[in-house]
Amino acid sequence: MGILGIDIGGSGIKGAPVNIENGTFLQERYRVDTPSVSTPENMAVALQELVDNFAWKGKIGIGFPAIVRDGVAKTAANIDKSWQGKNIVDLFSKSTGLSVAALNDADAAGLAELRFGNTYNNENVVLFLTVGTGIGTAIFHKGRLLPNMELGHIELKGKDAEQYCSDAVRRRQNLTRTEWAARFNDYLVHVEKLVSPDLIILGGGSSKKFHKFKNEFTIKTKIVPASLLNNAGIIGGAMHAHESLV
Repeated sequence: MGILGIDIGGSGIKGAPVNIENGTFLQERYRVDTPSVSTPENMAVALQELVDNFAWKGKIGIGFPAIVRDGVAKTAANIDKSWQGKNIVDLFSKSTGLSVAALNDADAAGLAELRFGNTYNNENVVLFLTVGTGIGTAIFHKGRLLPNMELGHIELKGKDAEQYCSDAVRRRQNLTRTEWAARFNDYLVHVEKLVSPDLIILGGGSSKKFHKFKNEFTIKTKIVPASLLNNAGIIGGAMHAHESLV
């Protein structure tokens, strides 16, 4: 069975039809830029381009960069503030004419990684981190998701954590991987005290470079790179639609 999974981020909207039995893509991934003015109306146009690329007529599952409750965006950190209180499901269902489900983007990526990645979901507490424009977090207890744990927005060094050590900050401040990793280690130390996880999985684009900076981390918790890389959010979005749409 195929479902169109879509991962909406602060800089790009990526999607592909996903075989939800094994997490593989049925067609090559397609990407469009997130509109510079990322209002709901502009995002609907961008998402429609992705849907049209696949001539898609089936179910859609979306990982969205916000706290999502009952399909409604409750926050808007890296997207236009007009998203706050907006029903994501209603908007994209109307704009595409298709059945849509939505959840937090990090939750989507974490679901996919625990289901189809090379890590294990039988640890007591697993913390999944994805690093990009912001920092997304997902927490699992014995494989079950505790949704909308936005630990990327905790205070660190007097500011929002993702304003101190996201990948966007690394690029904007021209930090080396080692310099960025030292900052991210500050974040990991703090989060380790809050959550006491048994395993940390690092996802997003940074996971591809894990071998270059892993020695900078001083936490006691085992930390491993995600195996699904930037595809996890797409796969997890499709998984969510399969499980929540009749």
